[in-house]
Amino acid sequence: MLAMRAYELMIICDNDLDESAVAKMVNQVTAQIDEKGGRVATTDKWGKRRFAYEINHKNEGFYVVFEIEAEPGALDDVDRMLRLADEIVRHKIIRLPDSEAHRRGLLGAEAPAAAGSVQES
Repeated sequence: MLAMRAYELMIICDNDLDESAVAKMVNQVTAQIDEKGGRVATTDKWGKRRFAYEINHKNEGFYVVFEIEAEPGALDDVDRMLRLADEIVRHKIIRLPDSEAHRRGLLGAEAPAAAGSVQES
């Protein structure tokens, strides 16, 4: 079994979708991650936001950010599904550095203090 890693996934759903369609997409992403042995730690719905520039003749989209714990390669099918989904304007998956993952409370307990850092007694 490979070591779990922390990821952040941001999806931008088409502004023309209603709340139920966005919720369906969130459930679909979560189910696919669970199916591959991953875990969605948090789902943060940011709501509708204006784009910095026009994307596919659109100026707004519905943003959703997931914090995920999964094995390497477990998100490949999610990435493929999001690339093909017409209701997704953009998506981005990034691997969080271990230090940031521990700071956010992902991947188990807090990371040990960095060498050379000052600790109060």
